[in-house]
Amino acid sequence: MGGCARLLPWRQREVLAYDFNYNTDGYEGDTAEDRKSQDGSETMPFIDESPTMSPHLCAQGQDGEAVSPTPPEGGDTEKGLEMKKLVLSGFLASEEIYINQLEALLLPMKPLKATATTSKPVLTMEQIDTIFFMIQDIFEIHKEFYDALSPNIQQWDEKVTVGHLFQKLASQLGVYKAFVDNYKMAVETAEKCSQANSQFQKISENLKVKGPKESKDCTTSATMEALLYKPIDRVTRSTLVLHDLLKHTPKDHPDFPLLQDALRISQNFLSSINEEIDPRRTAVTTPKGEVRQLVKDGFLVEVSEGTRKLRHVFLFTDLLLCAKMKKTAVGKHQQYECKWYIPLADLSFQTLDDSDSLPHVQTLPEHEIEEMKIKISIIKSDIQKEKKAQKGQSRNVDRLRKKMNEQESCLLLHSPTIPFRIHNKHGKSYLFLLSSDYERSEWRESIQKLQKKDLQACVLSSVELQVLTGSCFKLRTVHNIPVTSNKDDEESPGLYGFLHVIVHKATGFKESANLYCTLEVDSFGYFVSKAKTRVFRDTTEPQWNEEFEIELEGSQCLRILCYEKCYDKTKLNKDDNEIVDKIMGKGQVQLDPQTVQSKNWHMDVIEMNGIKVEFSMKFTSRDLSLKRTPSKKQSGVFGVKISVVTKRERSKVPYIVRQCIEEVEKRGIDEVGIYRISGVATDIQALKAAFDANTKDILMMLSDMDINAIAGTLKLYFRELPEPLLTDRLYPAFMEGIALSDPAAKENCMMHLLRSLPDPNLITFLTLLEHLKRVAEKEPVNKMSLHNLATVFGPTLLRPSESESSKAHITLASDIWSHDVMAQVQVLLYYLQHPPISFAELKKNTLYFSTDV
Repeated sequence: MGGCARLLPWRQREVLAYDFNYNTDGYEGDTAEDRKSQDGSETMPFIDESPTMSPHLCAQGQDGEAVSPTPPEGGDTEKGLEMKKLVLSGFLASEEIYINQLEALLLPMKPLKATATTSKPVLTMEQIDTIFFMIQDIFEIHKEFYDALSPNIQQWDEKVTVGHLFQKLASQLGVYKAFVDNYKMAVETAEKCSQANSQFQKISENLKVKGPKESKDCTTSATMEALLYKPIDRVTRSTLVLHDLLKHTPKDHPDFPLLQDALRISQNFLSSINEEIDPRRTAVTTPKGEVRQLVKDGFLVEVSEGTRKLRHVFLFTDLLLCAKMKKTAVGKHQQYECKWYIPLADLSFQTLDDSDSLPHVQTLPEHEIEEMKIKISIIKSDIQKEKKAQKGQSRNVDRLRKKMNEQESCLLLHSPTIPFRIHNKHGKSYLFLLSSDYERSEWRESIQKLQKKDLQACVLSSVELQVLTGSCFKLRTVHNIPVTSNKDDEESPGLYGFLHVIVHKATGFKESANLYCTLEVDSFGYFVSKAKTRVFRDTTEPQWNEEFEIELEGSQCLRILCYEKCYDKTKLNKDDNEIVDKIMGKGQVQLDPQTVQSKNWHMDVIEMNGIKVEFSMKFTSRDLSLKRTPSKKQSGVFGVKISVVTKRERSKVPYIVRQCIEEVEKRGIDEVGIYRISGVATDIQALKAAFDANTKDILMMLSDMDINAIAGTLKLYFRELPEPLLTDRLYPAFMEGIALSDPAAKENCMMHLLRSLPDPNLITFLTLLEHLKRVAEKEPVNKMSLHNLATVFGPTLLRPSESESSKAHITLASDIWSHDVMAQVQVLLYYLQHPPISFAELKKNTLYFSTDV
């Protein structure tokens, strides 16, 4: 149940979400107070709307089929049947509440229908049919079931059979399927009608629900939205009760096969339910009898007193609660400790103005973040090797997993940089750091949606807060920190390589705007922005048709965000990380290896808030993308030996290298992510063709072209060289030299290796080196450190040609990346961090050892 780290289909999550702790009564979560009757004696646990009763519904056999619970045997039969009666009594009590809720929902339907045909209708007939769709049918089914079950419990003995009643109830689940498919539309229609009509708003916000028969004339109020959710909650409740009943029914009892059949039907129904359902599945009941529902939860990094802390944040229908996991003794139940909470009525989103500034936040240097990723990749590779070698012996594997978990948790804590500020209007502000604008938008939208309702500020007593925090462990939907070490072994490791994405166009905008898209992919448990289209100005139908090449590091998901560009300088935020452009829509697709790994382009559409974005994608695995393919042509510059090009041009450095560097330094040195953000592939191909053909108007093309395309062309030139710039011959020596621990020996070796390069290679390398240092000087603006640049260019300048890399016998794509790339990055970083290196000085110096490397 790995939360973000494991993206399960909704239909599996729906069942898993109810897999909470199970005690001997089959019910948990009621306080002693709840279980006392008016005379003070203990009674059967009172079942309310919260799904607190839950056996381990997700238990499965080897063939994947649901496993029925073990029925009682021998002397336990009598006790089992008594338990069966208790389970049925509790379910009957909750069934009465459910029927009363459905009745309350139906109460306004008749008068609304009566006014629909008058000159002043409150709602149209179509709106009424949408909102109350199937409620009457569901009410009749459950009323009939209740009336048939009730006398059986009142006249209980061991021969009483109820299996046929549950079997009939399960056979009518088709009505629920129709309700579920319409549910989202029903809620949206009710919400729109409430906003448009104050009379309906009053009705929908104050529906009266009758209490149980024993409670005389006691009624409670509920909103229409809350009551519309009840049937969804109910169908899962019925399935859980069947599980309990089977557990306490002997196999030879006539009820057993009937209950088993009803459970099978119910579980099949649950696994086929429409994924579009509202995911709010968990709730707690407040002391006043109101239901506080959990809407969203997840792990976020909070900045507290300048230090990063990992928190589990819970968004309820009326408040936001920030908690941390308590340290508990071995074998004890884990619990949360509340750090703070804010009623949604008091919550606002704080943005920076001129007087504000971000508090000082601990940040790790970029190279340390990259080193963590490399260590994680190496450990993953070691785990795979151990598994093959040990044949089931897991001691080393467990040790490696623990090591990987430590590295991944540290990376998760230190990688986020996007600020998300939350303010309590009666108190202090809080700062979270997120790794993705998509994630920040999700939290903000979820909170704002809840704030549209008429919320009252809630103040929790210490006891209430303790109860709520105590329930968080049971209610949470995200169970594990999103790191890959929490994944099951059989889960997909994700894709390693390059994803080619063409963003075609977008439709569905109501007004003209300046529009662009960004692409995010997941990597090491969090999402990273990888590409950005150009801004299409003043349009309702942007047509980008731009292609990007995105590097994947164990990725499983692609996200697309569509923004409206803000050109108003007064709205620009002083915080560099704060995106002020408005998100118009966002969506995501799973990267299914079988779909994207075909050689053909796969076209897809993402729908987001009424906007549709069309895109195509295909994938190249890392082992293929890392190969240098020898070129057979000798014309042009791409794929041709550097010595041939410089001799033909009568230059020391190829013309393409000089021109691209000049253009980047002229207008791209301040560009955020220069050399890291992908350029548009079609633009890069156009520049490649122009340089190959030696087109006269190449300078004009360069001045008009997007700067990321020019940076991409330079990278492509080095990548397509038939052998690396630092040569195949010297590659093993570079790998050995960078591993030397003695600084003097390393300096001697690394300088000697440079002197051993052919002149065109050396002069071109030194020219590029000085350029990259100038780019890194602007790191505060462009966010490109020396380490960032070494990560981008290291493999490009050092990766051996196909004949050389095949000698290494590397099989795993992640092996290639983790071991070789780490060394390639370190080699370039060594030279980038070195004081200026002069070609003349290098050649003049005396060689300290043989040139026969």
